[in-house]
Amino acid sequence: MATAMAASAAERAVLEEEFRWLLHAEVHAVLRQLQDILKEASLRFTLPGPSTEGPAKQENFILGSCGTDQVKGVLTLQGDALSQADVNLKMPRNNQLLHFAFREDKQWKLQQIQDARNHVSQAIYLLANRDESYQFKTGAEVLKLMDAVMLQLTRARNRLTTPATLTLPEIAASGLTRMFAPTLPSDLLVNVYINLNKLCLTDAVLGPFVL
Repeated sequence: MATAMAASAAERAVLEEEFRWLLHAEVHAVLRQLQDILKEASLRFTLPGPSTEGPAKQENFILGSCGTDQVKGVLTLQGDALSQADVNLKMPRNNQLLHFAFREDKQWKLQQIQDARNHVSQAIYLLANRDESYQFKTGAEVLKLMDAVMLQLTRARNRLTTPATLTLPEIAASGLTRMFAPTLPSDLLVNVYINLNKLCLTDAVLGPFVL
């Protein structure tokens, strides 16, 4: 019995030593790898600045309506801003064809991209605050950190996959309709948002209310 208890105590000591090694060495190695991955991902959100070479890369998105020719055109995304837009829109009531483009002096910031970038940056900040000089004391402490990091990454993903639903008054107040030349008709509202890997444009034609 005494021999079995001694063996059990020795095994427990070995397991505790291995666990301490995981907390002090292996956990930091994994967190460092995760931080490197997130830094690489954050470069997708980086805007041109003093430390970057040249302007942000432009990406063109072709507009089209499923099964119809109601909307056609090209939207150009540069960093977190919609820098160019060239749109042909057929009005549903009278089939009038409208053509409008961004004014040359205007860009439209996409809040979704800014929010996603901020959440990724916050996740990197949380990991950086637990560098190799920090000593984790329990596994629960590691799990708490990972829960906080995953919360930020989930919020970043959700901002790009689940765009906020705006009411017509909110779209009208956003100022996007004033970015175009020629000026859009007063009864036409447009909105631009990201959904997964797509840049989407929606339009709404306001009509008279019958009481």
